[in-house]
Amino acid sequence: MTAHVVRPMANRDSQFFWDGTAVGELRIARCNACGALRFPPGPACQSCDAYDRGHVVAAGTGTVFSYVVHRHPPVPGKELPIVIALIDLDEGVRMVGEVVDVAPTASDSGGIEIGTRLRVDFHRVDDELTLPVWRRLDEGERA
Repeated sequence: MTAHVVRPMANRDSQFFWDGTAVGELRIARCNACGALRFPPGPACQSCDAYDRGHVVAAGTGTVFSYVVHRHPPVPGKELPIVIALIDLDEGVRMVGEVVDVAPTASDSGGIEIGTRLRVDFHRVDDELTLPVWRRLDEGERA
């Protein structure tokens, strides 16, 4: 186990998500009663209060709604600066994620800005943890 990485909490409400990242899937909680999607996952549907949970596999693409460039304080296992974005997934939910391989400002070549299209990728930390990360969607890739 890698000790230098801040590890997310996995519990009965989120384990399906982490099981998905381990196999290269971005999973979103879905209410089996009404079909509503939600992120982050939780025990009950926010639309109909049902406890009948399932999930769907997302396409793994979205658009930057907002972002911050984290420059301080240090984060265990990360080299600063880190770009953290609020991403509007194409399925209609928002997710926070780290954007990798981008310049921290739009004015830089390969930079990030609101409206930038992203695709998910997966960073395998160790045998027990795979984290979703986000990359710019190349112009030649299909959104």
